[in-house]
Amino acid sequence: MLKNASAATTRSATSVRVRFDRARHLLAPAQVITSPETLIEYRIERLLGEGGFGQVYLATRLGRSSVVPEIVCIKVSARIDGWLREAYFGQLLHGHPRAIRVFDTFPLMRPDGQALYCLTLEYARHGDLSAFLSHTPRGWPEPAARREIAGILEVLGKLHRGQALHRDLTPLNVFVCDGRRLKLGDFGIVRQQSDRRGITARTMNALTAPSDILARAVPRWQARDDVYQVGQLLGMLIKGDARTRIRPHEIRRLSCTDHLKEIVYRCIGERRKRYESADEMIEALRNPPAALKVGVLGTLKGVHVAFTGILTRRRSEAVRAARRAGAIIHGMPSSKTTVVVRGRPNPLQAAGRDAGLKLMEIKRLRGKGHRITLLNETQFWRLVGSPSTRRSS
Repeated sequence: MLKNASAATTRSATSVRVRFDRARHLLAPAQVITSPETLIEYRIERLLGEGGFGQVYLATRLGRSSVVPEIVCIKVSARIDGWLREAYFGQLLHGHPRAIRVFDTFPLMRPDGQALYCLTLEYARHGDLSAFLSHTPRGWPEPAARREIAGILEVLGKLHRGQALHRDLTPLNVFVCDGRRLKLGDFGIVRQQSDRRGITARTMNALTAPSDILARAVPRWQARDDVYQVGQLLGMLIKGDARTRIRPHEIRRLSCTDHLKEIVYRCIGERRKRYESADEMIEALRNPPAALKVGVLGTLKGVHVAFTGILTRRRSEAVRAARRAGAIIHGMPSSKTTVVVRGRPNPLQAAGRDAGLKLMEIKRLRGKGHRITLLNETQFWRLVGSPSTRRSS
């Protein structure tokens, strides 16, 4: 019976070996396996982890190779379906700087006749993001978080442009390589969609899966649901904790700018208002929108008005005044809204001082080409024929 040296423990200064469990482990420490594809030999060192896909082992490449590094991971499964997908996407993403490299793909026959399916993968020295944050539980600086999440989104964008959905963007499948550089791995449940309506979602990780998908409130997984998962990853990076999912009410307490809070909120908030693709989220991360500026308006007659923020008078009084001036009132900005009256920011807004729900919706609508004029309270009262009021400090 093989012994698992890495599982040895010390008891009363005596080293006790633990028997290697062949029934649970697909490969054994010190075992040498050979790829019939490349004829490269690998010595198995120790088990790194396991999940629904199978098991991952640290391994050493034996002999010379100009392609495969000396230290690699061997991912092994007894099922062929996930292996086929990972091998395919390994070729599709070959050379992408933000995807875990796949160096070798091959079947392996065990002495008992069972077929195993192996992938030789790039070794991420610092492990997955979940393990990394558990050992260094500090939030990442905003510039680093923006840069690294944008890098992950570049891989996701290539999938989305090819009508493929990842569906498994969790801190267990994002890896921390040298220089705290994040790379995406594990493409075992990636699926192609025949159109943009999405695919039926049955397999998912509850940690980062969208709440409406978990609740079966929507039938199909779409690109915006991949974006939801990236928003969770971004929030976890800023928070420095990957143990639990980020909830909307936590966002305003994150240690970052209101703009980044707004991005996280857009990702994990109402489904129809999320970024619709990885490329759209990359644009938001790299190019902050122009600041909301107060406009000029001559009359409120016939315009569609919404109010946001804290006014110096009662909101009901402002609504009555606007209606007398001929305005049509909206409770929440929509594609029909043409004017928004902004009062003093509410400190309890969803994503910070400049990122309440209505302000975020205004920015989203403006980004889609809708023209919305922003007025301050003094301008509003002047337009409705009331004297200007002293604004609160």
